[in-house]
Amino acid sequence: METRTIARVLFDEAHSEAWTLDPARAAAMQPSHPADASYAQAAALLAEREFSVGGHRAGPLDAAALAGADVLVIAHPSDPAFERTTGIGEPRFTAAELDAIEAWVAAGGGLVLLGEEEQAKYGTNLAELAARFGIKLRSELVQDYDRCRTAPSWILPELADAGRGAGGDLLARVREICLYRATSLAAPGEAQVIARAGTGASSPGAPLIAAAQHGAGRVVVLGDSDLFGDDCLGELDHRALWLNLVAWVARHAFAHEDPAPPSPAAADSAWAALRAEVEALRAVQAPDGTVDLTDHPRAGLDARVERIDAALGALAPRFPHQAEHLVATRADLARWREGGYGAPDFTRSLAAFRPEQHREDGIEHLVLFPMYKQNGPREKVFEALIVRVPWPGWLAELERTRYGNPKFVPVTFVDHTSGYASESAVLFPETVTARETVNNFGAIFCDREAARLARTMAAAAEILRLNLPPDAAALLASPSLLRDAYVLWDLVHDRTHARGDLPFDPFMIRQRAPYWMYGLEELRCDLTAFREATILEAEGFPFARHVQYAILFDRLFRFPITGERRRNYDGLGGQLLFAFLHQEGHLAWTDNELTIDWETVTAGVGALRARVEELYRRGIDSSKLGYWAAAHDLVAEYVSPAAGSRWARGVRDFDDVEDPRPYIDEVREDEFPLSIFYATLRRKLAPPLPPSVPAPPAPVAA
Repeated sequence: METRTIARVLFDEAHSEAWTLDPARAAAMQPSHPADASYAQAAALLAEREFSVGGHRAGPLDAAALAGADVLVIAHPSDPAFERTTGIGEPRFTAAELDAIEAWVAAGGGLVLLGEEEQAKYGTNLAELAARFGIKLRSELVQDYDRCRTAPSWILPELADAGRGAGGDLLARVREICLYRATSLAAPGEAQVIARAGTGASSPGAPLIAAAQHGAGRVVVLGDSDLFGDDCLGELDHRALWLNLVAWVARHAFAHEDPAPPSPAAADSAWAALRAEVEALRAVQAPDGTVDLTDHPRAGLDARVERIDAALGALAPRFPHQAEHLVATRADLARWREGGYGAPDFTRSLAAFRPEQHREDGIEHLVLFPMYKQNGPREKVFEALIVRVPWPGWLAELERTRYGNPKFVPVTFVDHTSGYASESAVLFPETVTARETVNNFGAIFCDREAARLARTMAAAAEILRLNLPPDAAALLASPSLLRDAYVLWDLVHDRTHARGDLPFDPFMIRQRAPYWMYGLEELRCDLTAFREATILEAEGFPFARHVQYAILFDRLFRFPITGERRRNYDGLGGQLLFAFLHQEGHLAWTDNELTIDWETVTAGVGALRARVEELYRRGIDSSKLGYWAAAHDLVAEYVSPAAGSRWARGVRDFDDVEDPRPYIDEVREDEFPLSIFYATLRRKLAPPLPPSVPAPPAPVAA
C-alpha cells in the first residue's frame, strides 16, 4: 500500500563519489564486494517511509538541479586515484555550486555531508562546503584502542546529548554505532555534536558527527561514510541513526503544507448567504433550538428561513449525491417554520444524510442541522458546514480488506458556522435534534484532531524536554501526515467498541456506569488500535508507526490535561497509561526531563492492554458491582484515588445488589485527581492554547 510522499531525497553522484544508488554501478566500482560502494539499502530504507529517492548523475549541482529536492546527500567525493568512484564529474565543487547549495539550504533544504579519514588527500573541497555551515572537516584518522571493533580505526564513539524537545532527538533509538576509518570535525558555535571520540582516542573528545541549523534549513556532517553503506547499515543502530538524520534535516519539507484544493461550493455566493443567514438565525434561538415569537417578529423569521431555503436550493446542484437529503432538509425546515418555531425535528433529513455511502477521496458534503457540539457549545441551534472526505486508496483498501467499518467517515473542515469554532471534532447523529434515533454514520474531523495534538504536543515536548524521535517531530510538523494517522487510528478505534470480550459496552447499550468504566473502554479501543498499528508496521506498512505516535502522544500529553476535572473519563485513560508506563519502567521523569524508552514502550503498551482485556474477560463472570470494583482497583493500582473515596479498596462497603447504579452517586466528581506531574504540566501549558480552527466571519445583521 502506498501512502503519502512528503520529501524528495537527492543523492549526488556527479562529483566522483565513492558511493552510488545503482547496484550495477556499485558492482562495476567494487566487483569483489559491491556492498562497499552501494547506498542502495539506505535509499530503500528511505523509500519505505515518506521519502522519494533519486540520483543526480550529470551536470552541475545548481539551483535547477536542486529544484524540487528537499534533502541532498553528498557521500565522499574522491579523486579516482584514491577511491573507486562513480567516474562522473570532478570531485571538486565549483564556486557557483557551493553558492547554490548554501542558498538552497538557507531556503529550507536539508544537507547530509559524509566525509572520510584523511579528508584532504581525496582532492575534493567537501570541507569547504561544510565550513559554509560552521563545521570543519579535519584531515586525520581517528583511532581508539579502548573503544573499537575489530581494529582501532573502527571506533565506537561516545554519543552526546543530541537535543530534546519539539526539534527532535537525533539519537532516539540509537545506543551504539561504529565509525570505520573516520576523520574528526571542529564544531564551534551553535553546531550540535552528536558523537565524539572517546577519552582514550587519538583525538580525545573530538566531534565526529555534528548538526547545525542554517537559515530555514539543516545540515549534518559526518566524519565517515561507510556506516550507511550496504555492508554496514545493518550493524548496531546504524539504520535508526540514518533515518533520524534524514528525517531531521527534512523538517522543512514536512512542515510545508500544500494548500487544500479550492472548493467551488464554498466560493459560491449561495454558501456565503447560507452561512450568514444561519448565523443570524442562531442568534435568536433558545438553547433548545426554539424561537420565542413574542421576542422575535415572525415575519422577519419567515423571511430568513425563506432565504436559507433559497440558498439550499441554489447549492443543491453542487451536491448531486445529496439530492434526497437536501430535499428532506428543506422539508424539515419548512415544517419547523409551519410549526411556529418550536423544538426542531430533523429526523427525516438526518435519516437521508448518508455520507458513509459516498466515501470518495475529496468529495464534499453540505450540512445543515440543529445540533449541540461535543466539546463545544451545548445549545441545540443550527449549524451549517461544508466538509470534505479524505479517502485515499490505502485507507479504502484497509477498510475493505481488514478493518471493515461501514459507518465510519473521516472529514475535514471546508467552512463552518461559529458553533464549530470550538474544540468539537465530531459530527454524530446523536448530536442532531431529532425525535427518532438515527445511527447511520459517524464523522470525525481528523484535521481538528491533528491540529490540537500538534499544538499541545509541541508545547509539552519543549516543557518536558522529551526525547522525541525526529520522525515523530516530523509527524507533528506535517498536517497531512498527522491527519492520515488520525484517520487510520479512528477507523480501528471506532470498530473496536463492538469487538472483544464485552461484559459492558457503554456506547452501544447506553448503560449508566461509573466514569472509569468509560475511561477503560476508550483506552481499550486506543490500545487495540496501537497494537494493530504495530502489526501493520511489521508487515511492511511503515506509515503505521505514525498511528502509534499519535495514540501515545494524545493519550499521554493531551487527554489528561484538557477538559474540566469532572468525571473526565478520557483524561483518566491517559493518566492510567502514563502511570503504568512510568511504574513499569518504560518512561522516566528524571532531572526535569521525560525520557521514553523507545525500545520497550511498545511492549509496555501491550502489557497494559493485556491487563484491561483480562479485566473484561473476567467481568463476564462477575456481578456488575464486582466488575466495577475490579475496574476501580485496576486503575487505583497505578493512579491514586481521591482522599475520602467511597470506592477505594478497603473502604467501599456496598451490598452486591443486581442494580448497583445508586452507588454511582458515591463516585467523587474527580475520583482520580491529577498527579503532581500532570498538575504541574497543566499549569505550565497555561494560558490555554489557541483554537485549532479560526472562527468564521461574523454573521450579517438580522
